[in-house]
Amino acid sequence: MKVAILGAGNIATSMAAALRGLDDSVEGYAVAARDYERAEAFAKEWDIEKAYGSYEEMLNDPAVDLVYIATPHVFHYEHAKLCLEHGKPVLCEKPFTVNAWQAEELFALAKEKNLLIAEAMWTRYMPSRQMIQDVIDSGVIGDITSMAGNLGYEHINIDRMRKLELAGGALMDLGVYPLHFALMFFGDKIKEIHSACVKLETGVDAQESMTLIYEDGKMAVLYSSMLVHCNRLGEINGTKGCIEVQNINNCEEIRVLNEKRQVTARYPVPKQINGYEYEVLACKKAMEQGLLECPQLPHEEILKVIRLTEYLRKEWGVIYPFEQ
Repeated sequence: MKVAILGAGNIATSMAAALRGLDDSVEGYAVAARDYERAEAFAKEWDIEKAYGSYEEMLNDPAVDLVYIATPHVFHYEHAKLCLEHGKPVLCEKPFTVNAWQAEELFALAKEKNLLIAEAMWTRYMPSRQMIQDVIDSGVIGDITSMAGNLGYEHINIDRMRKLELAGGALMDLGVYPLHFALMFFGDKIKEIHSACVKLETGVDAQESMTLIYEDGKMAVLYSSMLVHCNRLGEINGTKGCIEVQNINNCEEIRVLNEKRQVTARYPVPKQINGYEYEVLACKKAMEQGLLECPQLPHEEILKVIRLTEYLRKEWGVIYPFEQ
C-alpha cells in the first residue's frame, strides 16, 4: 500500500517515521506541500519517493492508495473532500473536522465514492485499548463507578492554537483525548454534562473541566489544558481497586491497584515504532476487506465526539468566525 502525506508540517514527520519503520507491505510513497521545495526537502529526509508542490498534483498520481491528511484541523474538511473527489481513501488527522455537518458530508461523499475515510485518533487503534478493556472485564477492580483523565501541554505560544479563526484552543487539540478515553470505556449513554472553561484574550478555550454523568450513574471527570504539562493520567475506579493508565495520549503502562492502593499488576504495552503505525495498518486491513470505515473507530463514534465538542463550545461561547 502506497501512502501519501498531504501537508509537510510537524505532525507529518511522525507519520513519515512510522511509515519508514513498517515492512514492505506499506510504503511512504509521496508528500505534497504548497511549496515544492518544502515537499522535496521532506521527501529527502524521510526517504519518500515522490514530492509534489500542489495537493491536486499528488492526488492525480494513480499510484497513491491512501492519503494521510496532516494539515491544521481547520483545513481537514476541505482537504478530505479534495481527496475523495480525486478518488483517494483518506486517513485524516484528529480532530476529524471542527463540526458535525462537515463530518456528515464527508461520510456521505465517501459512501457515494465507495472509499474508506477514517480519523487518525491513534488511541483508538493501539493495543493498549484492548489491554485496558481486558483488565476491566476481568473484574479485578470490582464494580466500576467512575473515571478521570487529563491531558495538557504548554502550547500557549503556538500561534495556531491562539487563533479563533484557525479553530484554536485546548479542546480540539487536547480535550478530544479525554473525551475519547471516556467513550472508549464508558460508552455514550450520557445523561448530563457539566463543564467550565477559561479563555485566552483571543477567545479560544485555554483550559477546561468536563464532567460526564452517565445514565447508569457512572461519572467521568475530565480536564484538558494548553497552559501546563499535566501528568496525563487516566484512572478507572472500582469497588475493589482501580486501574491507572500512564499517559492517556499514548499509554506507556497499565497498573492495577487494590483497595489499599498497592500495585498488584503492571502491564507494559508492546514496543511500537511511534504509535502512528496502528492506524495505518487498520486502514490497510479495512481497505482489503472492502470496508469504508475502520472497526476500531466507526464513523458514528467519530460523530459522537464531534457533537460533544460542539455542545461544549456552545456552552462556553467558543464559536469560530467561519461558523457564524
